[in-house]
Amino acid sequence: MTVRLAHLAGRLIRPALLPVQFAMLLFTLRLGRLRAARARGDRGAISIELALAIIALVFVAGAVATALYLLKDKVVTKVQQDPNLPGGAGGATK
Repeated sequence: MTVRLAHLAGRLIRPALLPVQFAMLLFTLRLGRLRAARARGDRGAISIELALAIIALVFVAGAVATALYLLKDKVVTKVQQDPNLPGGAGGATK
């Protein structure tokens, strides 16, 4: 049963993480271009690629934070609706 739940959770989480996967791909692309610029010795390109890599990393962090915040909201509403959970509609108060 837990194996089935793990597969189901994976299938539900993967589509939600597609923007994060895209941003990580963008980040690795920028790091690759940074390494190529460093190999050429082009200081201007190094600073530009480093700045773009930092922007991509901030975007990834923002996407993860947003996903966690939305997940928290879903869990809080489910707990409030479920009478069997502590803190739920009919659960124990303390």
